[in-house]
Amino acid sequence: MTTVDEAAGARPSTPAEATRNDPHRLPDVSGLVVGILGGTGPQGRGLAYRLAGAGQQVVIGSRDAARAASTAAAIGTDVRGADNATTARESDLVIVATPWEGHAELLATLRSELTGKIVVDCVNPLGFDKKGAYALRPEEGSAAQQAAALLPDSRVTAAFHHLSAVTLEDRQIEKIDTDILVLGDERAATDTVQALASRLPGARGLYGGRLRNAHQVESLVANLISVNRRYRAHAGLRITDV
Repeated sequence: MTTVDEAAGARPSTPAEATRNDPHRLPDVSGLVVGILGGTGPQGRGLAYRLAGAGQQVVIGSRDAARAASTAAAIGTDVRGADNATTARESDLVIVATPWEGHAELLATLRSELTGKIVVDCVNPLGFDKKGAYALRPEEGSAAQQAAALLPDSRVTAAFHHLSAVTLEDRQIEKIDTDILVLGDERAATDTVQALASRLPGARGLYGGRLRNAHQVESLVANLISVNRRYRAHAGLRITDV
């Protein structure tokens, strides 16, 4: 039987190799323009506020360019608003923070604008009934895998699922006490998204596996909603021993 520790693989044999393979060594992403599709919603607004506060240039996207511009003005410096197509075209990296119901329809229209770009899907397919939230299972396996199927020429990753929109938007909270799991099939793309996630004050981006593992990460939000309701909290995640 292979244990988790054994599956992690052998350690680098030389100091130079150790530096190259250091999982905590991440690229400088401070110059990237970050677009947020669905940026006028609570999650999008919160991410825009936190990333702009860290010095990132942010473009908020919406079907309604005027609404996007109004939302951007309310957030402040280094944030501007545009329609979704312009946001996708003029950004270096694009976060998808749309409602699940419009996820596929929107991405299908932006395939050209998102070609070659890192796309970060943070959509959680959830249903709600009188018992609370529960996870939905998309035909492709997850929202992130649906995005990858619709955007074959983009570098699709998954991240930012477990962040409380209330906490992100609360200007009285200086630091976000959480780890952010980043999933994807390309090391350079996941490293870039980890670095971006780590720019949120108090947060840390950690690699969480291949894109095929996105379903359980998206689904965990249903559990966090249950935690939040029971304890009247805005819970996040921390990964130990990393």
